[in-house]
Amino acid sequence: MKRSLLILILIGILWADEKSELIIEVKRSLMAVCCWSGTVYDHGNKEMEIEIAGMVNTGKTKTEILDYFIDKYGERVLAVPKAEGFNVFAWLVPIFIFGLGLTIIFLYIRTSKDETTSVPSHADDSIAFSDEIERELKELD
Repeated sequence: MKRSLLILILIGILWADEKSELIIEVKRSLMAVCCWSGTVYDHGNKEMEIEIAGMVNTGKTKTEILDYFIDKYGERVLAVPKAEGFNVFAWLVPIFIFGLGLTIIFLYIRTSKDETTSVPSHADDSIAFSDEIERELKELD
């Protein structure tokens, strides 16, 4: 009798722990609809928390709960957009910009090493009025 009671208590604790983990996971996946400034987990929207806890207690899965809120508020309620359709753009643009930035930095570093600028010497006769410039510089010394 004691063993079966102990096993039931342990199963109850594990099951309750599973439920609380699912509740936290769902709260982190949904935006708080009162102000749209953060997730339900971060913001603490009581109405949504009560709805989520009630659905988890009735045995609904994360997907079913998320689908319910998507039907109610639209895809905007998701903290992380689904990677399908136009939303793929939201996932790919940061990667593209990062790659473009790395390419620009790489090309800049590579070209700055290859190009060396030469300073013309003062003995070069191709400069107009070089004789006059040299004479005036000697007079200043």
